[in-house]
Amino acid sequence: MSQVRLEQVTKSYSSVAVIPPLDLVIADKEFVVLVGPSGCGKTTTLRMIAGLEQASSGAIHIGDRDVTGLRPGLRNCSMVFQNYALYPHMTVAENIGYGMKVRGTSKDEIAKAVANAARILNLNDYLERKPSALSGGQRQRVAIGRAIVRQPDVFLFDEPLSNLDAKLRIEMRTEIKLLHRRLQTTIVYVTHDQVEAMTMADRVVMMNQGRIEQAADPITLYESPKNLFVAAFIGSPSMNFIEGRILQEAGNLTFHAEGGVAIAIPAQNAKRLAAAVGEIVVLGIRPEHTAASEPDAPTVPLHVADIEPLGPHTLAIGKVGPVPFTAQIHAASQVGPDDRISVPVDTQKIHFFLKATGNALE
Repeated sequence: MSQVRLEQVTKSYSSVAVIPPLDLVIADKEFVVLVGPSGCGKTTTLRMIAGLEQASSGAIHIGDRDVTGLRPGLRNCSMVFQNYALYPHMTVAENIGYGMKVRGTSKDEIAKAVANAARILNLNDYLERKPSALSGGQRQRVAIGRAIVRQPDVFLFDEPLSNLDAKLRIEMRTEIKLLHRRLQTTIVYVTHDQVEAMTMADRVVMMNQGRIEQAADPITLYESPKNLFVAAFIGSPSMNFIEGRILQEAGNLTFHAEGGVAIAIPAQNAKRLAAAVGEIVVLGIRPEHTAASEPDAPTVPLHVADIEPLGPHTLAIGKVGPVPFTAQIHAASQVGPDDRISVPVDTQKIHFFLKATGNALE
């Protein structure tokens, strides 16, 4: 069993608290991604699990073992780093098997383990090459192969794809997911790229200033963000935000904001928003939800500053009143800079957050 459990784990450097008390349980065989902006504490958390950083307080368990005070080599974790960390003078086979050699494993066992890792990662044709003769994606596969031969309880990945180009990133995302399915091992993966997090994880842990803002499966994170921070981080392009008030008019609730924005709130949402009448709230709407098909859908007036044709659709970037706003429009739309258009809003997909707290109105 390879469950990872962090109980009230903290990390401080002198008087600076980087990780306030943090609780997190990662289930056996689960693929969990820690995501967040630079400096949010995700890599520090990963390094504490690995033993490369010592927790200031709290306890870390892997399976049934308390590993809080153990050195890295005794935790049975394998870590894959951002920069590959391969030995340039060794062949691929030697790099993969080096850790086993250091531990005194027999040559026959090393050869079997290297062959198995090479088969899993499609590296058989490259075993006699040096790292300098490999592409970035191939080097990263070698680094993963070095982790596989240890047969760890937990794989730890620290932004392993950040040095790859866009095409290779997509390929490697697929390879790592397939690897997880084959090996059925717990994976803890760190990235600042929310697309990686959304496409790879069983569960995404959204971090901010050392705290967990929300931990959920990718679709829940996308469709039901708990607060403004999560809503702004998840999704590409980012969610649009318009500050205004919810008012009651003729028995119905309406959202009003500067720039001529008036959006009637659907009856099914009125009950949960009734307590916010008169309060300053933030409406959130994703660009992909500004193409409502209902003929009577409410609209917002967008003053277009630029357009970005993306093939299947086009992004119109501008402002609604004083607020930056991005809308997804039809690829064939004849819209250009400085145009003023009415953008339909899918009221089934809008979100509301209380300005005072940043929390979603539920």
